[in-house]
Amino acid sequence: MSHSQRYLACAAEIARAIDPDAVERMAAGLARLRDRGGRLFLLGVGGSAANCSHAVNDFRKLTGIEASTPCDNVAELTARTNDEGWETVFEAWLRTSRANDKDAVLVLSVGGGDLERQVSVNIVRGLNEAKRRRLTVYGIVGRDGGYTKRVGDEVIVVPTVDADQITPHSEAFQAVIWHCLVCHPGLMIQENKWEGLASKKGAGQ
Repeated sequence: MSHSQRYLACAAEIARAIDPDAVERMAAGLARLRDRGGRLFLLGVGGSAANCSHAVNDFRKLTGIEASTPCDNVAELTARTNDEGWETVFEAWLRTSRANDKDAVLVLSVGGGDLERQVSVNIVRGLNEAKRRRLTVYGIVGRDGGYTKRVGDEVIVVPTVDADQITPHSEAFQAVIWHCLVCHPGLMIQENKWEGLASKKGAGQ
């Protein structure tokens, strides 16, 4: 089996293994967040940080949820890293944003944070701040879910089917799952551009 065959076969296996009921519960929770006027803060590092930026766009534009990520503000992110330490950046964002019990965080991460191994400690500290402020905690993570899975309210763990491909599969399925959420009929309030063009063409025929 070639690398490409193996990679895609694993992707198919992961898609079959993800619990759709967990995705439905997360969609319902995000709909309640919007209904109560809460905000969604997305936290992630590395490739997951880039996914946070993309997801913020989708949640704002397609579902009408007020969403943001500290990953989009490179000036504040680097200032806090320089002056206060990288591990502080997410908790400081939540604190300055006056996050409260109407709000939620969504963690996108491969490992979910691990204080003992000193991996993604900023996620761990961000989640501790979120819990202190009584935010709902969501997550889409890989491996065993790490700290996010331990403290989260609804956390989807992308199953490991190939120990050599944990990171690419985890980050790829973050996108699969959040796209499933933003086009969920219980959340989506504005259709995507190309689907909208197709429906308008059909209506005119």
